[in-house]
Amino acid sequence: MANVKLAIIYYSSTGTNFQLARWAEEAAKETGAEVKLAKVRENAPDAAIDSNPAWREHLNATADVPTAEVDLLDWADAIIFSVPTRFGHVSSQVQQFLDTTGGLWAQGKLANKVVSAMTSAQNPHGGQEATILGLYTSMFHWGAIVAAPGYADPVLFKAGGNPYGTSVSVDQDGNMVEDVQDAVHYQAKHTVEVAQWIQNGRGQK
Repeated sequence: MANVKLAIIYYSSTGTNFQLARWAEEAAKETGAEVKLAKVRENAPDAAIDSNPAWREHLNATADVPTAEVDLLDWADAIIFSVPTRFGHVSSQVQQFLDTTGGLWAQGKLANKVVSAMTSAQNPHGGQEATILGLYTSMFHWGAIVAAPGYADPVLFKAGGNPYGTSVSVDQDGNMVEDVQDAVHYQAKHTVEVAQWIQNGRGQK
């Protein structure tokens, strides 16, 4: 049986969602999945980036990370998104990327992809659930299959108990508040597992 091909696509201004994505990559590779990690293209003006030294520092530090293109979605059996919340929704960078997927969608190439999502915000009620659900709305239009973590493992409660996807709060110094690494590992492995089930089912036709 072929290994699951997993794309992990993230957007991160100061590094939180990059770390979540790296943890997901680590866990997915443990399952034997073929993993590609890519970042969403930055579209903010330099003046905005330079107004926050941590933003510029992270952008420079991740310059060698591949940029996500739509053909990565075509390649993947499963996709994990890790994106920050902006006023209870995805950032403009992520929305711009989603808006470029119309061609694949029109060809039916995004249907039956297994998808899952993670997010971050500055406080526990800063829009994490709304952001993940908003992202999943686009996935439903794709015809994708959402692999949410639910409450299937105790590590999810340790992370704050978001059943839609791992979410984390970040303090004013950029530190993660909740202990979410194990939840990210669980979610990544669960996503690969669901994609493997679908592969196996297709093979039995």
